[in-house]
Amino acid sequence: MNIVETFKLTKKFNGLVAVNNVSLKIKEGEIFGLLGPNGAGKTTLISMLCTLLRPTSGTAKVNGFDIVKQQNEVRKSIGIVFQESSLDNRLTGRENLKMHAGLYGVPKNERKRRIDEVLKLVGLYERANELVKNYSGGMKRRLEIARGLIHYPKVLFLDEPTLGLDPQTREHIWEYIKKLAERERITILLTTHYMEEADALCDRVAIMDHGEIKVVDTPENLKNSLEGDAITLEVNNSKKFLERMRKIKSIKKIHAEENKISITVKNAEKLAPKILELARKNKILVNSISIRKPGLGDVFLHYTGREIGEEIGESKEMLKRRSRVL
Repeated sequence: MNIVETFKLTKKFNGLVAVNNVSLKIKEGEIFGLLGPNGAGKTTLISMLCTLLRPTSGTAKVNGFDIVKQQNEVRKSIGIVFQESSLDNRLTGRENLKMHAGLYGVPKNERKRRIDEVLKLVGLYERANELVKNYSGGMKRRLEIARGLIHYPKVLFLDEPTLGLDPQTREHIWEYIKKLAERERITILLTTHYMEEADALCDRVAIMDHGEIKVVDTPENLKNSLEGDAITLEVNNSKKFLERMRKIKSIKKIHAEENKISITVKNAEKLAPKILELARKNKILVNSISIRKPGLGDVFLHYTGREIGEEIGESKEMLKRRSRVL
């Protein structure tokens, strides 16, 4: 069963196309990732699915409800954790959850049990009576996830759930996300620009760029689709070397950014010596060379023609709109 379906979903801001004709199907119970740089349209897309933004055209269904015609039913079906924190720092963790449970109509006789349940799920039960202002960044993020779960949602939206957190805290958050998906039996739709996050968490990933979905599949299938190895070189003259390397027939894909060259080939171990010899003959200095199996970053490069770090800025209008609805 598909818990989320979009039908040519489009959003424009004063002529700027933020989300362009997106059609997706997300299965019940899966962790689904939108992978792309800042400005790719990820947050705009989930803002429409959460009924915070109205589509310019197209529509979608969440838990069987239309996001335009049945907004109240959609909102009852979802939990949301956006990038910007909206916790009340003057309240304790428990008080934040109690307030949210009341707003979402969790029956009074169930609130304490449910609050205790989600606090234990995210590892904050022992710290529940402390003021949120004394929480670390990772604790605040976990509390926000707990708050998003308080009313038994069918779908939980996580917008860049580990943005700004250190690597160790980020991995802890991944563990909690996996745990809650299993225990709560809910669908999770997350946005991220961290390849390792999408790889570690998601059952399926949609690569999004310039408002469009480029490809959707499991992380493993996406990486295997490149059918080769990834070689990355740092050289002192990438333009000249790029011209020479394009003549090598076994190179399937090649991309240059400043003095870094990324290529996809079969049998990289055999080709690497030839590449180094080519560099020597053309008096090009190779500062480093690495060989590895393709990752999601290589997949993103393959389908978009650029690296995920080459981020595009969002328009001021988009940011203004988002601040209003959040």
